Amino acid sequence: MTEAPRATRYIFVTGGVVSSLGKGIAAASLGRLLKERGLRVTIQKFDPYINVDPGTLSPFQHGEVFVTDDGAETDLDLGHYERFIDESLSQSNNITTGRIYQTVINKERRGDYLGSTVQVIPHITDEIKANIRKLSDGHDVVITEIGGTVGDIEGLPFLEAIRQFRQEVGPSNAIYIHLTLVPYIAAAGELKTKPTQHSVRELMQIGIQPQVLVCRSEHPLDKEIRDKIALFTNVDPRGVVEARDAESIYQVPLELRRQGLDDYVLELLGIDAPAPDLTDWTRMTERITSPGRGSVRIAVVGKYTELVDSYKSIQEALIHGGIAHDVGVEIDWLSSEDFEGDLEAVPPLSGHDGLLIPGGFGPRGVDGMLEAIRHARESDQPFFGICLGLQCAVVEFARNVCGLGESHSIEFTPEALDPVICLMDSQRNVTQKGGTMRLGAYPARLTPGSRTAAIYGTTEISERHRHRYEVNNRYRETLEEGGMRVSGVSPDGKLVEMIELPGHPWFIACQFHPELKSRPTRPHPLFASFIGAAARRAGLLEAPAAEPGLPATGGG
Repeated sequence: MTEAPRATRYIFVTGGVVSSLGKGIAAASLGRLLKERGLRVTIQKFDPYINVDPGTLSPFQHGEVFVTDDGAETDLDLGHYERFIDESLSQSNNITTGRIYQTVINKERRGDYLGSTVQVIPHITDEIKANIRKLSDGHDVVITEIGGTVGDIEGLPFLEAIRQFRQEVGPSNAIYIHLTLVPYIAAAGELKTKPTQHSVRELMQIGIQPQVLVCRSEHPLDKEIRDKIALFTNVDPRGVVEARDAESIYQVPLELRRQGLDDYVLELLGIDAPAPDLTDWTRMTERITSPGRGSVRIAVVGKYTELVDSYKSIQEALIHGGIAHDVGVEIDWLSSEDFEGDLEAVPPLSGHDGLLIPGGFGPRGVDGMLEAIRHARESDQPFFGICLGLQCAVVEFARNVCGLGESHSIEFTPEALDPVICLMDSQRNVTQKGGTMRLGAYPARLTPGSRTAAIYGTTEISERHRHRYEVNNRYRETLEEGGMRVSGVSPDGKLVEMIELPGHPWFIACQFHPELKSRPTRPHPLFASFIGAAARRAGLLEAPAAEPGLPATGGG
């Protein structure tokens, strides 16, 4: 007799008191624990802003844009979700107020509502609930994070929707987890629970009673504090969980497991599942916190380095690369503008074991990137260019090796005499900004015998893109005659995907974003190889790593 499918359970994660408490990490960590117990888990994020997606938002305001395989421009928390639960997510995993209203208005224009007055309740809330149910098939547990803070006006429709949702699926099939702050007041010398009490009361006024409180605090919560919080918020003491800062975000699942959060959550949801085996995860976190071979220093020279979240996936992928070699990674975030106009600004790079130039848009700081790349090329320093990093590497090489002194990208100099970087054909008639770039996963072919093919261990790969400009094919022959190898192209051969310098210890750049597919348990091969090269330069590794044997998350 065929076993009946298990009903999908739902976990809603909200936040209170202040933003940036770490809802995304908490949701991802719980997702990892449940997956380790054999459950099929997915995570989605509801963002209350009216932008259709974060693609047009400034990195300084919202951090990086995380791109999924299907080309969705999403919140950076989806990067955390993918890295923790080791699953590729999609457009359905990040929903904004803008998308909800856009869908409802389109339905109204088509006449789908049959003359009804379109209102927040039920039409907006019904659309929100439909996006939760969309993920039900194939998953035992759907975790939904509500962006923002309880009390925000723009978040009210989402909170009302999840209140209704639990009523519809039944209290045993859905729970609420609320992340809150328990501040330490130094003058009084004690922790204060009142902000948490007020935050929960705000939720209860909406009709939501949380079953679990994850309490961020700089100090331990003793039994007395936990019991007090439980008493004043109507939460079982087992549901009051302490969440202090960890040395690595990958330690958070271990800490939540130590406090039995996953046991309690499964009890509330009526799910029987075996205990998790976190041996490999524990070993992985130990390589981050106590690397056995020392550490390397990597300079990231970019346009948005004042806010590290602008390059969150790069930060994590570099750490993953260190895991592959049991090497720690110390990252120096350097503004590319500091390298402009003054060549004396470049020598400090010699103190680093590798240079990475990340993506970006607009002309600001590009000249500084060119100077940094020239230093790495001429000093045999391991260099890794990503997206704009590849384009800058091509411009620098064209100028200083191929003798094309007036070369540039038409993004920055539209009238350049030698436009070695030009607009993609598909972008020539595009006038809108949002969602119009080359987005998502595309296949590429690697040149047999190239270093990149050896690193991947294959000549067929698929990687995620987010760009408008490309290497101008008119200059490919000139670049290759100068010594640059085009080591990766699109299947039709028309787009340059990767370049390398064969005579350099490690000089590789790619038009795509490999950081988006790196996971702590499966470091991306390019990042693993790059950190390996940096470790050899630092004297931490005696011989080259067997690159073809590295885990290849970027493989096709």
